[in-house]
Amino acid sequence: MTSIGGAGMVDWNLAVATATRLVRPGPEISREEAREVVAELRRHAKAAEEHVRAFTRMIPEGTEPEDTPVLVVDRAGWIKANVAGFRELLRPLLEKMEERRSGGAGGAVLGAVGSKVTGVEVGMLLSFLASRVLGQYETFAPASRELPASSEGGGRLLLVAPNIVHVERELEVDPHDFRLWVALHEETHRTQFTAVPWLRDHLQGEIQSFLDETDVDPMTVLERLREAAQSLAGGRPEGEEGEDGGRSLVEVVQTPAQREILGRLTAVMSLLEGHADYVMDGVGPEVVSSVGEIREKFQQRRARGASRLDQALRKLLGLDAKLRQYRDGERFVRAVVDEVGMDGFNRVWTSPNTLPTKAEIAKPEDWIARVHRKAES
Repeated sequence: MTSIGGAGMVDWNLAVATATRLVRPGPEISREEAREVVAELRRHAKAAEEHVRAFTRMIPEGTEPEDTPVLVVDRAGWIKANVAGFRELLRPLLEKMEERRSGGAGGAVLGAVGSKVTGVEVGMLLSFLASRVLGQYETFAPASRELPASSEGGGRLLLVAPNIVHVERELEVDPHDFRLWVALHEETHRTQFTAVPWLRDHLQGEIQSFLDETDVDPMTVLERLREAAQSLAGGRPEGEEGEDGGRSLVEVVQTPAQREILGRLTAVMSLLEGHADYVMDGVGPEVVSSVGEIREKFQQRRARGASRLDQALRKLLGLDAKLRQYRDGERFVRAVVDEVGMDGFNRVWTSPNTLPTKAEIAKPEDWIARVHRKAES
């Protein structure tokens, strides 16, 4: 077992093993076809890099930002990469909880639950996500022999080949166009973090501030988790929803100070996701001939929803909020670019002070007034 702080709060090796065992099998594909898909995704990633740089103008000509690797992985590879990232990011919080467990009244409860049970639970959640993610820029990625990362403190781009093949078949779209379309979105995320050196540290600082504010009393955490699970599963008696009813796990387990931090994080994530969608659609018509069909079918797939269990898990993990971030962020970026142009929009990357607030995401004209008109007066 890989432990964190004493006996360890999470058995990360068991999380990987559980997720790998439970994850759905990928689409049926021959070995030769699989090699062709991997090779094509790598080519598209390289082509997308050039398209995104030209469209966004975030990287000045003649400069070369930090290099980060592009990895084409299967579902098991995605699981291993994300466990490594979670372990690194959550280390300070889990160490605090381990200290509290060893000395507090709730220690016996968490001791009984054990790191292995927690590892299984983490693995179950990862198995759900591993068959759904098409691509991901891992911002906080520790390097390993199997999964290299940037030498400048982390960062790698993952493209999950079986999931991309599954969706392109489900939508019945041109596979070559779809693979490039996905690569454009994920490459935009890589460009965001490589072209804006302070962004990673800023985001990590906000996340650590959120975790530092977490109530680490084990009994309190367990009670909030239990209430969240009951609410999401419909386990509360009718009429007893309370103010936490229907909220995601992240929203329930937080203090007032965390709500402020979460508001800032939501704004940043809306900006990053919306910008990626905007760039993907902006570049698409020039290089992806069937982008209109792909976009329409992909949006219909999002809107169709899924089974009751799938919906409950999406709510629990906050994935519904992520879909709203795509929509709200894309509207913000489009409105700002329409008003002040791409170079005017790129002022958003100047410093943490020029990032939009959650309120400004909903009212782009307020961000323009604050950042542009104030600077011009």
